[in-house]
Amino acid sequence: MTVITDRKAFDKGATPILATDAKRLPKFLDKLSPTQRRWVQASDFTGRPHTHCAVPGAKGDVELVIVGVRDADDPWALASLPLKLPAGRYALGKGPVTIGEDKAAFGWALGSYQFTRYRKARRKPADLQLEPGSRVAQALGLADAVKLVRDLVNTPAEDMGPAELSDVVREQADLFGAEFDEWVGDELLAQNFPAIHAVGRAAARPPRLLELNWGDPKHPRLAIVGKGVCFDTGGLDIKGAEGMRLMKKDMGGAAHAIALARLVMQRKLPYRLQLLVPAVENAISGNAYRPGDVIRTRAGHTIEIGNTDAEGRVVLADALAYAVEEKPKLVIDFATLTGAARVALGPELPAMFANDDKLAEKLLAAAEAVEDPIWRLPLWRNYRRLFESEVADFNNSGKGGFAGAIVGALFLDWFVPESTPWAHFDTYAWNDASRAGRPLGGDAMGLRAALAALE
Repeated sequence: MTVITDRKAFDKGATPILATDAKRLPKFLDKLSPTQRRWVQASDFTGRPHTHCAVPGAKGDVELVIVGVRDADDPWALASLPLKLPAGRYALGKGPVTIGEDKAAFGWALGSYQFTRYRKARRKPADLQLEPGSRVAQALGLADAVKLVRDLVNTPAEDMGPAELSDVVREQADLFGAEFDEWVGDELLAQNFPAIHAVGRAAARPPRLLELNWGDPKHPRLAIVGKGVCFDTGGLDIKGAEGMRLMKKDMGGAAHAIALARLVMQRKLPYRLQLLVPAVENAISGNAYRPGDVIRTRAGHTIEIGNTDAEGRVVLADALAYAVEEKPKLVIDFATLTGAARVALGPELPAMFANDDKLAEKLLAAAEAVEDPIWRLPLWRNYRRLFESEVADFNNSGKGGFAGAIVGALFLDWFVPESTPWAHFDTYAWNDASRAGRPLGGDAMGLRAALAALE
């Protein structure tokens, strides 16, 4: 159950959770009974964020919980509690800091998250009962979208290939009354998606382009595109063992795109939505695309393959070219595109590129408002010289190894007209270490910022 919003199921004896910070803690302690105060002091509780003190009652049960928070706006304020408190029923009490029920719902739901596809949960999370309302419902829907990203990224490639991604998109289409279509294998060639086909043709599981359409045609057209490389060996420019270890997450961009499309439909935002996911495996076999090959794209450009491990931008080229044919008012893509973005910004901060300053400003403001951090990097078009090729319109990998994240974004920039507002998220989609509500493994980064900007 985890978060309970049905009043009929409420427990009047639920244990209260009282939030405080270090500054307010001394006055708060004065309001407790002498026994409670001694227990809190003996527990060395200082009100530090994401710490708590469970105060026992006379019968040995938990009488109240005091949790340290940064402030009332922290969406992760309660996220450390569900898997640390004793199993049971809890409710928000009146402490020095008032946590909004929407933030409580979001943090509690994600603090309860455990990936259980292949093993049982470590333990049952504690339950939190909250008054029902639209804001709580939206917070829980947002948490479900984040969980969807986590589940998709955490699932290994054996069980999350192009066909399985197709099933996920089709399920979302069925759920919200959207139209679904896909092109599989050689159908991609027949329908002029040669770059997607070239990257995915070597795999035993054929490449696909997945498409979902939803909404009123009279509304502004929104295209969301996600890189769906279900596993990346690097191709013939093969990765080392360590570099390949986490490549099940190379479809993290697709996971973000699917989750954002789900939220647009769930919240009935006034857009004519198009979701596109090029779903492939970058595999090695006798017909794998090779360094030095020249491949054509839907947009008519020719690409010399400088490195088969720069495959994500190649499949996105066809998807973006298809997206802009309908002249959308806005294009957003998500991709686990470059290691260079991680070198520049680390694992917790997605790089965001935009060809429109107003769009970038909206995204940055939204990211700050919902505490889903992103960082804008420049589309420095002077670096286009790094793509020069003697045999094709341009190369798929930049020369010299400089500015890798910018180079990756600039490649995609070729396939979106300057007149079309476009944002590109180069996201890691993975937590290298556990934090409150954000366990080690797949995660959504930039998703909430994009949704807030769209709203």
